[in-house]
Amino acid sequence: MASPSTPNAPHFTVDIFQNEYLAEGSREVNAIVTVAATGSGVDGRPQPAAAEGGGPDAAVVVMIDCSGSMDHPPTKMRNTREATAAAIDTLRDGVAFAVVAGTHEATEVYPGGGALAVADSTTRAAAKQALRKLTPLGGTAIGTWLALAHRLFETRPDITIRHGILLTDGKNEHEKPAELQHVLDRAAGYFTADCRGVGTNWEVAELRRISSALLGTVDIVAEPAGLADDFRAMMAAAMDKQVADVALRVWTPANAVVKYVKQVAPAVEDLTDRRTDTGPRAGDYPTGSWGDESRDYHVCIEVPAAAVGDEMLAARISLVLPRTGGTADVLSQGLVRAVWTDDLASSTRINQQVAHYTGQAELAASIQEGLAAHRAGDVDQATAKLGAAVRLARATGNDGTFRLLQKVVDVVDAEEGTVRFRKNVSAADSMTLETKSTKTVRVKR
Repeated sequence: MASPSTPNAPHFTVDIFQNEYLAEGSREVNAIVTVAATGSGVDGRPQPAAAEGGGPDAAVVVMIDCSGSMDHPPTKMRNTREATAAAIDTLRDGVAFAVVAGTHEATEVYPGGGALAVADSTTRAAAKQALRKLTPLGGTAIGTWLALAHRLFETRPDITIRHGILLTDGKNEHEKPAELQHVLDRAAGYFTADCRGVGTNWEVAELRRISSALLGTVDIVAEPAGLADDFRAMMAAAMDKQVADVALRVWTPANAVVKYVKQVAPAVEDLTDRRTDTGPRAGDYPTGSWGDESRDYHVCIEVPAAAVGDEMLAARISLVLPRTGGTADVLSQGLVRAVWTDDLASSTRINQQVAHYTGQAELAASIQEGLAAHRAGDVDQATAKLGAAVRLARATGNDGTFRLLQKVVDVVDAEEGTVRFRKNVSAADSMTLETKSTKTVRVKR
């Protein structure tokens, strides 16, 4: 059901997992919505320059921190240049791109002149030559970097897949939080961005705020030597995207209310406050750009109470591609039901998918709250929260997070969540745990 104007767009499917049975008087309906996109034709091989017409089919702006701290140690900037070169080499022919140097202001490194280049062997080589201009000097004002990326994307209104890659090694010290928020408010929904922090002198919450607003990812590269592989992987993922601005549309009947909509796989991201009303009792929640991939969403609906034997459509979940003029292509659709029963076994049955992702969301919150308490000096609260995280990680089968927790706490009893903080925990281990806290594992179906 892909739009004919996006010939390489994948085919979307929507599957609903829920226990539709409610006890008499119950009002809350929970469902896991699995969205899968397949068949975009992207398999790692170079793709055509674009769809019919020969213009670029995507645009990428790489934003590199060039503040003075990037010279400590000097290998950091050298590794950054090599990583950026690796990302440029991963660009597909025909993709529009630019490189921006970020300090307390933003500077075009390539191609310059307020434009985007179009990737081919000549422009890739020229861009890698221009990386010699990346010199560490100055402060950090990330909003200016994002604002320049936005202006560059605006030079090509014909391109809908717009993606940024942002690297920093420090805190956003040279602009006010409100200034950054103004830029994010304007950029949200216009382009996506993946953020990476190198070393341990940056703030996880700050980069997560940016990546969350721009529907991207955030991660730590503790050692600069690991940047090239990470940049190469980020650019490859960006090259896989084939359709942009897809939204999850939730329609509810009269007197029903959407309590929340959260992405729960591959990472936890609360979309509830990003709703855009699109008609009577319907609203869109942004999901960003898609290639061949699958994501899970937790939708919670509050419905009017009803008597035993009653049933209703609690929500209609549609994946849509909005068009100008208020219309939208419906890519796929699923239904959420509510049936009231006096059968205790049916109404108390816990859906495996809902239970799993509820635990994954609690796991992420426990880690973030525990580390925040530890930074504030509240060891008892920190121990309790990270103990709960250990128990949830074990219970939900999130072995990766369990191993990261073991670098911060000694696990006495995983099932009970009994832990002790380890002595001399490295900043890298603590930040890695916090950064990756929102990453989830898929439920075993």
